[in-house]
Amino acid sequence: MAKKKKSAHGSAAFATRAIHAGQDHDRATGAVIPPIFQSSTFVQDGIGGLRGGYEYGRSANPTRTALEKQLAALEGGSHGLAFSSGLAAEDALLRAVVRPGDHIVIGNDVYGGTYRLVNRVFGEWGVAHTVVDLGDLRAVQKAIRPETKLLWIETPSNPLMKVSDIAELTELAHGAGVLAVVDNTFASPALQRPLGLGADVVVHSTTKYLGGHSDVIGGALVLDDDGLAEKVRFLQFAAGAIAAPMEAWLTTRGIKTLDVRMQRHSENAGRLAEFLDGHSAVETVYYPGLSSHPGHAIAASQMSRFGGMLSIAVVGGERVARRFAEKTRLFQLAESLGGIESLVNYPSAMTHASVAGTELAVPENVVRLSVGLEDGDELIADVDQALARAVKQR
Repeated sequence: MAKKKKSAHGSAAFATRAIHAGQDHDRATGAVIPPIFQSSTFVQDGIGGLRGGYEYGRSANPTRTALEKQLAALEGGSHGLAFSSGLAAEDALLRAVVRPGDHIVIGNDVYGGTYRLVNRVFGEWGVAHTVVDLGDLRAVQKAIRPETKLLWIETPSNPLMKVSDIAELTELAHGAGVLAVVDNTFASPALQRPLGLGADVVVHSTTKYLGGHSDVIGGALVLDDDGLAEKVRFLQFAAGAIAAPMEAWLTTRGIKTLDVRMQRHSENAGRLAEFLDGHSAVETVYYPGLSSHPGHAIAASQMSRFGGMLSIAVVGGERVARRFAEKTRLFQLAESLGGIESLVNYPSAMTHASVAGTELAVPENVVRLSVGLEDGDELIADVDQALARAVKQR
């Protein structure tokens, strides 16, 4: 597999890379923060005489280039590509890898939008898929066929926080000549770097922890293989699902505080998970930082912290779960995750409604919490009062 030279900041510590990779000061003015190049086209010095390789905003833009260098440095990859959404990034990757008649193996707790893309969009194109428990290596091996081109790994998963062993799964995939892709959205590269564990491609919804402020939609791919990167970059240009300059700049701004944010997200989520573990209104807490979590040991081996996402299964079923999601005060009821503010989501009717009635359906008593950066004691108190009110009105 051909590789290119890593970023000049590749040997620096993660926090340093997050702030400086692709972020050289503006040479014309000395501005510490690189400007937003809000331009659709670029003047040429004669026909074909491009300045810095820029001709038209769809093919390249300096602000997007800066973000792509930053993304590659964060994940320790050679190539970073920024898209208009996480699903746009996934779509470009899939079109670069699979053709009608090919096959994909995907986890049974994958993000609903990813499953919709694989099942309904690529399924109608003639690409088959098999859903499997990624924690069962024998089942994964059995699911791989001669026509399998890709193993899709999401860890921790959305919303049941299943943890998959990236190193073991990628080794299994490579033994069968299959590409291993890891959706690293929940962990972020601040906590987990799949390329270093053997993965071929890392996928992100940069809308989430990388952007971190609930003010931008975006997606990204990071990889080492030059040939695959060229194919994906061509699709990025030809289909045009690019990160616009403002969105690229906002994502870059968010990334610069990713390291410290993930520390606080993890701290707050860990405290909340411990409070909820054993709570009379809670059947199960899905958080890999708890020693009782079935994937705790694997998570501890491949993550530096356990992140800001957790889910709970409440006592009393769907009705109590819905009431709880509507009774929080600091936790705002909304789609998405990974912002500085805390959000609550009822997956079976919101983010995962598209998989209702399938083997990926989320239990109706499960509520997902994106734990933000507010005061930890106040977040705990908010969840406690919401559970009490939900159970009382049962």
